[in-house]
Amino acid sequence: MLAAEALRLAAIEVLRPTAAVESGTGFPTIAGVNVLDSREIAIEDIDTTKPYTPVLSLFTKESGAVLRGPMAAADDTEADAVIDIVAELAVVDRVDDNEFSAVMAATDPEARLVLAALCSQVRYLLEFSQSGILWRMISARTIRLEEQTFAVADLGIRLQRVTMRYHCQIRDDDFDMEGGGLPQPIRRLYEALPAQSYAKAKLAALATYFVAEEMPPFEGGDAYGPEN
Repeated sequence: MLAAEALRLAAIEVLRPTAAVESGTGFPTIAGVNVLDSREIAIEDIDTTKPYTPVLSLFTKESGAVLRGPMAAADDTEADAVIDIVAELAVVDRVDDNEFSAVMAATDPEARLVLAALCSQVRYLLEFSQSGILWRMISARTIRLEEQTFAVADLGIRLQRVTMRYHCQIRDDDFDMEGGGLPQPIRRLYEALPAQSYAKAKLAALATYFVAEEMPPFEGGDAYGPEN
Protein backbone atom coordinates (compact mmCIF):
# COMPACT_ATOMS: atom_id res chain seq x y z
CA MET A 1 0.00 0.00 0.00
CA LEU A 2 1.35 3.38 -1.02
CA ALA A 3 -0.24 5.10 1.99
CA ALA A 4 1.88 2.95 4.32
CA GLU A 5 5.07 3.99 2.52
CA ALA A 6 3.95 7.62 2.63
CA LEU A 7 3.38 7.30 6.38
CA ARG A 8 7.03 6.30 6.84
CA LEU A 9 8.27 9.12 4.58
CA ALA A 10 6.13 11.66 6.43
CA ALA A 11 7.68 10.52 9.71
CA ILE A 12 11.16 11.04 8.28
CA GLU A 13 10.33 14.64 7.36
CA VAL A 14 8.92 15.28 10.85
CA LEU A 15 11.92 13.72 12.63
CA ARG A 16 14.55 15.09 10.21
CA PRO A 17 13.13 18.34 8.82
CA THR A 18 14.43 19.56 5.48
CA ALA A 19 15.17 23.00 6.94
CA ALA A 20 17.40 21.45 9.60
CA VAL A 21 19.23 19.30 7.02
CA GLU A 22 19.91 22.35 4.84
CA SER A 23 21.09 24.55 7.72
CA GLY A 24 22.82 21.84 9.76
CA THR A 25 21.06 22.96 12.94
CA GLY A 26 17.65 22.82 14.60
CA PHE A 27 17.09 19.06 14.53
CA PRO A 28 14.14 18.16 16.79
CA THR A 29 15.63 14.95 18.24
CA ILE A 30 18.98 14.00 19.71
CA ALA A 31 19.47 11.70 16.71
CA GLY A 32 20.12 14.82 14.65
CA VAL A 33 20.59 14.02 10.97
CA ASN A 34 20.76 10.29 11.70
CA VAL A 35 17.12 9.51 10.85
CA LEU A 36 17.39 6.74 8.28
CA ASP A 37 14.97 5.33 5.74
CA SER A 38 14.76 1.52 5.79
CA ARG A 39 18.41 0.97 6.69
CA GLU A 40 20.88 0.89 9.55
CA ILE A 41 23.61 3.44 10.16
CA ALA A 42 26.83 3.16 8.16
CA ILE A 43 30.09 2.96 10.05
CA GLU A 44 31.34 6.25 8.59
CA ASP A 45 28.33 8.09 10.08
CA ILE A 46 29.15 7.08 13.65
CA ASP A 47 30.87 9.78 15.70
CA THR A 48 33.82 7.97 17.28
CA THR A 49 34.72 11.02 19.39
CA LYS A 50 31.65 10.32 21.55
CA PRO A 51 30.64 7.24 23.58
CA TYR A 52 27.75 6.52 21.17
CA THR A 53 25.69 7.99 18.32
CA PRO A 54 21.88 8.14 18.71
CA VAL A 55 20.12 6.81 15.60
CA LEU A 56 16.55 6.38 14.35
CA SER A 57 15.85 3.85 11.57
CA LEU A 58 12.34 3.63 10.08
CA PHE A 59 10.79 0.59 8.42
CA THR A 60 7.32 -0.24 7.07
CA LYS A 61 6.58 -3.63 8.61
CA GLU A 62 3.14 -4.40 7.16
CA SER A 63 -0.09 -2.89 5.88
CA GLY A 64 -3.54 -3.93 4.70
CA ALA A 65 -7.13 -2.92 4.03
CA VAL A 66 -10.53 -4.49 4.73
CA LEU A 67 -14.13 -3.57 3.96
CA ARG A 68 -15.84 -1.62 6.73
CA GLY A 69 -18.57 -4.25 6.89
CA PRO A 70 -20.11 -7.19 5.03
CA MET A 71 -22.44 -4.85 3.10
CA ALA A 72 -19.87 -2.12 2.41
CA ALA A 73 -19.13 -0.92 -1.11
CA ALA A 74 -15.90 -2.01 -2.76
CA ASP A 75 -14.25 1.34 -2.09
CA ASP A 76 -15.48 1.66 1.51
CA THR A 77 -12.40 0.34 3.29
CA GLU A 78 -10.45 0.63 6.51
CA ALA A 79 -6.68 0.49 6.16
CA ASP A 80 -3.89 0.00 8.66
CA ALA A 81 -0.12 -0.02 8.73
CA VAL A 82 2.63 -1.04 11.13
CA ILE A 83 5.70 1.20 11.23
CA ASP A 84 8.84 0.22 13.14
CA ILE A 85 10.99 3.09 14.42
CA VAL A 86 14.21 1.59 15.77
CA ALA A 87 15.93 3.88 18.26
CA GLU A 88 19.45 2.87 19.23
CA LEU A 89 22.81 4.06 20.44
CA ALA A 90 25.29 3.04 17.77
CA VAL A 91 29.00 2.39 18.28
CA VAL A 92 31.90 1.09 16.23
CA ASP A 93 32.79 -2.47 17.19
CA ARG A 94 35.82 -4.49 16.17
CA VAL A 95 36.47 -8.18 15.55
CA ASP A 96 40.10 -8.93 14.76
CA ASP A 97 41.01 -6.19 12.27
CA ASN A 98 37.48 -5.60 10.98
CA GLU A 99 35.36 -2.67 12.15
CA PHE A 100 31.58 -2.51 11.84
CA SER A 101 28.61 -0.58 13.19
CA ALA A 102 26.90 -2.13 16.21
CA VAL A 103 24.50 -1.35 19.03
CA MET A 104 25.97 -0.32 22.36
CA ALA A 105 25.92 -3.45 24.53
CA ALA A 106 26.31 -2.27 28.11
CA THR A 107 24.22 -1.74 31.20
CA ASP A 108 24.50 2.03 31.40
CA PRO A 109 21.69 3.85 33.25
CA GLU A 110 22.58 7.22 31.76
CA ALA A 111 22.65 5.84 28.22
CA ARG A 112 19.31 4.19 28.91
CA LEU A 113 17.82 7.55 29.87
CA VAL A 114 19.16 9.08 26.65
CA LEU A 115 17.46 6.30 24.68
CA ALA A 116 14.20 6.80 26.60
CA ALA A 117 14.37 10.53 25.89
CA LEU A 118 14.87 9.85 22.18
CA CYS A 119 11.78 7.62 22.10
CA SER A 120 9.75 10.25 23.92
CA GLN A 121 10.85 12.89 21.42
CA VAL A 122 9.63 10.66 18.58
CA ARG A 123 6.25 10.15 20.18
CA TYR A 124 5.77 13.84 20.93
CA LEU A 125 6.73 14.92 17.43
CA LEU A 126 4.55 12.42 15.58
CA GLU A 127 1.47 12.40 17.78
CA PHE A 128 1.24 15.87 19.31
CA SER A 129 3.45 18.51 17.68
CA GLN A 130 2.51 21.02 14.99
CA SER A 131 5.07 19.54 12.61
CA GLY A 132 3.50 16.12 13.17
CA ILE A 133 0.50 17.22 11.08
CA LEU A 134 2.36 15.72 8.11
CA TRP A 135 2.30 12.31 9.79
CA ARG A 136 -1.32 12.73 10.83
CA MET A 137 -2.35 13.50 7.23
CA ILE A 138 -1.89 9.77 6.62
CA SER A 139 -2.39 8.32 10.10
CA ALA A 140 -6.00 8.79 11.18
CA ARG A 141 -5.09 7.55 14.67
CA THR A 142 -2.59 5.44 16.56
CA ILE A 143 -4.26 2.17 17.48
CA ARG A 144 -1.38 0.87 19.58
CA LEU A 145 2.24 1.70 20.35
CA GLU A 146 4.65 -0.94 21.60
CA GLU A 147 8.20 -0.34 22.80
CA GLN A 148 10.38 -3.46 22.67
CA THR A 149 13.78 -3.61 24.34
CA PHE A 150 16.59 -6.03 23.49
CA ALA A 151 18.82 -8.18 25.66
CA VAL A 152 20.86 -11.37 25.56
CA ALA A 153 19.74 -12.84 28.86
CA ASP A 154 22.11 -15.80 28.88
CA LEU A 155 25.10 -13.50 28.61
CA GLY A 156 23.72 -10.75 30.80
CA ILE A 157 23.96 -8.24 27.95
CA ARG A 158 21.47 -5.44 27.44
CA LEU A 159 21.47 -3.67 24.11
CA GLN A 160 20.77 0.05 23.99
CA ARG A 161 18.04 -0.36 21.38
CA VAL A 162 14.25 0.10 21.50
CA THR A 163 11.87 -0.67 18.65
CA MET A 164 8.83 1.61 18.69
CA ARG A 165 6.16 -0.31 16.79
CA TYR A 166 3.31 1.94 15.67
CA HIS A 167 0.02 0.26 14.72
CA CYS A 168 -1.86 2.96 12.83
CA GLN A 169 -5.24 3.31 11.21
CA ILE A 170 -4.44 5.04 7.93
CA ARG A 171 -6.39 6.56 5.09
CA ASP A 172 -6.54 4.09 2.22
CA ASP A 173 -5.22 4.91 -1.27
CA ASP A 174 -7.83 6.78 -3.32
CA PHE A 175 -6.74 6.64 -6.96
CA ASP A 176 -7.55 9.31 -9.54
CA MET A 177 -8.29 7.11 -12.54
CA GLU A 178 -8.78 9.97 -15.01
CA GLY A 179 -6.14 12.38 -13.76
CA GLY A 180 -3.40 9.92 -12.82
CA GLY A 181 -0.61 10.86 -10.43
CA LEU A 182 -0.42 10.13 -6.73
CA PRO A 183 -3.61 8.91 -5.03
CA GLN A 184 -5.10 10.80 -2.11
CA PRO A 185 -4.25 11.41 0.69
CA ILE A 186 -0.65 10.96 -0.46
CA ARG A 187 -1.07 13.80 -2.96
CA ARG A 188 -1.99 16.23 -0.17
CA LEU A 189 1.10 15.13 1.75
CA TYR A 190 3.25 15.65 -1.35
CA GLU A 191 1.91 19.18 -1.80
CA ALA A 192 2.56 20.01 1.87
CA LEU A 193 6.18 18.80 1.93
CA PRO A 194 9.05 21.28 1.48
CA ALA A 195 10.34 21.53 -2.09
CA GLN A 196 13.76 20.01 -1.37
CA SER A 197 12.65 17.32 1.07
CA TYR A 198 13.78 13.72 0.81
CA ALA A 199 10.19 12.52 1.20
CA LYS A 200 8.92 14.75 -1.61
CA ALA A 201 11.57 13.47 -4.01
CA LYS A 202 10.63 9.87 -3.25
CA LEU A 203 6.91 10.53 -3.72
CA ALA A 204 7.56 12.41 -6.97
CA ALA A 205 9.34 9.34 -8.31
CA LEU A 206 6.38 7.16 -7.32
CA ALA A 207 3.89 9.47 -9.06
CA THR A 208 5.34 8.58 -12.46
CA TYR A 209 4.01 5.03 -12.08
CA PHE A 210 0.39 6.20 -12.00
CA VAL A 211 -0.77 7.36 -15.42
CA ALA A 212 -4.20 8.63 -16.38
CA GLU A 213 -6.59 6.06 -17.80
CA GLU A 214 -9.09 6.95 -20.47
CA MET A 215 -12.49 5.98 -19.15
CA PRO A 216 -15.27 4.79 -21.47
CA PRO A 217 -17.98 7.42 -22.07
CA PHE A 218 -21.00 7.19 -19.83
CA GLU A 219 -24.13 6.06 -21.63
CA GLY A 220 -27.61 6.81 -20.36
CA GLY A 221 -29.89 4.10 -19.09
CA ASP A 222 -30.47 2.18 -15.92
CA ALA A 223 -29.40 -1.05 -14.32
CA TYR A 224 -31.62 -3.01 -16.69
CA GLY A 225 -30.04 -1.69 -19.89
CA PRO A 226 -29.99 1.36 -22.20
CA GLU A 227 -32.91 3.66 -22.60
CA ASN A 228 -35.39 2.86 -25.38
